[in-house]
Amino acid sequence: MKRRNLILGLCVFMGFQVAAQELIWEENFEGKSINMENWSYETGDGCPDLCGWGNNERQIYSEDYVAVKDGNLVITADKVGDAYYSGKLNSKDKFEFQYGTVEVRAKLPDGHGLWPAIWMLGANIDQVGWPASGEIDIMEFVGRQPDTIHNALHTPASHGDTENIKSTPVEDATAGFHTFKMNWTEDAITFYINDVKTYTFSPEEKNEETYPYRHPFYFLLNLAVGGNFGGPDVDDSIFPKQFLIDYVKVYK
Repeated sequence: MKRRNLILGLCVFMGFQVAAQELIWEENFEGKSINMENWSYETGDGCPDLCGWGNNERQIYSEDYVAVKDGNLVITADKVGDAYYSGKLNSKDKFEFQYGTVEVRAKLPDGHGLWPAIWMLGANIDQVGWPASGEIDIMEFVGRQPDTIHNALHTPASHGDTENIKSTPVEDATAGFHTFKMNWTEDAITFYINDVKTYTFSPEEKNEETYPYRHPFYFLLNLAVGGNFGGPDVDDSIFPKQFLIDYVKVYK
């Protein structure tokens, strides 16, 4: 705090204008259970409307695989018999916002076939569908690429395909906690990994097809198994595995 105040003081002294960010929402995963005022569970396999959740994923989501422990959200993926189980939360209808900076501190699980994600969907998805709602992938990781972290966006112009993506090498991606940040404005979305800028998305022409990011969005936190991006092959020897999230913070 002292160092931050010193930097701000120097900026003011030198004539720079500093825009202070206001913390408008935070989830620190304290206590012993999920705060249901902030989150809802998504359960099942997506059937019949979106089997495999649209990506040929192999897991069944269950509340039993989501917990709060030692100040972290813990999402566990496991194989029980012939079935894979994991957990997923969303903040739909509970916390939605438009524009700001998101910061998430998380520890990623290793293992071929795992696909943890920190992402957002447009709150209008029930009215317009996907990808018209827009999707912002603040962090995606797949175990088959153990030293790479992905930032991506899905738009109607790309037909939902992952054309707008930046894959960044990150040494020891699963060795400890990392900080993932996204700054979202009316005209651009910029991503950071451990405070290093990785990708800015700002199409020259902005409309509902190319930039469906001018309305409120909500969070999703999950750990998928397999799928189109996670890969068809899953190493069954790795289970159980845990995806840990320390906090989610939103600044304006």
